Amino acid sequence: MNPKHKILFAGDPHGDFKPLIAAVHQYKPEAVVLLGDYDLEMPLEVCLQDIVGLTQIWWIAGNHDFETPSKHKHLFDSALADKGLHLKVTEIAGLRIAGLGGIFLGRVWYPPQQPKWRNKQHYLHNQPAHTRHTAMSLKYKGAIWHDEFEALKTLKADILVTHEAPGAHRHGFDVIGELAAAMGVKNIFHGHLHENYAAIVKNNIKVVGVADRAVADLMGNCLVPPLSGLV
Repeated sequence: MNPKHKILFAGDPHGDFKPLIAAVHQYKPEAVVLLGDYDLEMPLEVCLQDIVGLTQIWWIAGNHDFETPSKHKHLFDSALADKGLHLKVTEIAGLRIAGLGGIFLGRVWYPPQQPKWRNKQHYLHNQPAHTRHTAMSLKYKGAIWHDEFEALKTLKADILVTHEAPGAHRHGFDVIGELAAAMGVKNIFHGHLHENYAAIVKNNIKVVGVADRAVADLMGNCLVPPLSGLV
């Protein structure tokens, strides 16, 4: 196996997993990391049944994965639920990979603005009394929370995978590059914005954007071309 193919990164599938499945059969990676927005109509392991057992499957969530209870359930209650990388560092194929799922939400935290809430408990405590003890909505569950983001900064990793883009992209956020620098990361791979590109941010960190339905290798090479889709 070509070393640059030992981990593949899959851009937003939006329900179409065929390009990723084809890439796994062709390149035989040790692991694949999915970058969010699955639009699942069935559990994730069912969508990926052709490659379950052939490679390790890891993932972070995107904004679409919090749109409806069924999309959320098919990911977070799937047989691959324990393969989520959000807010932790996991050794995968010999590399430490950190994950940051979800998106910045103006009602929670939208950098460079200050966060609206210190943490989830602060938010819930300030809700009206009749709603204070109800479950947090999916939209808020899919947000990036400032305190959790800061806690991730204290860990060390080789690669950071995110749904949101860092400041290298015109629609990205500088704080993601700052997170990567604090963690000692060398590479960032992200989805969400449906563009294949490579750039460099501070500390010589390489950023690779992976388009919808596209698949990239460790060097940032696009192995499967993208198709048009929804953000």
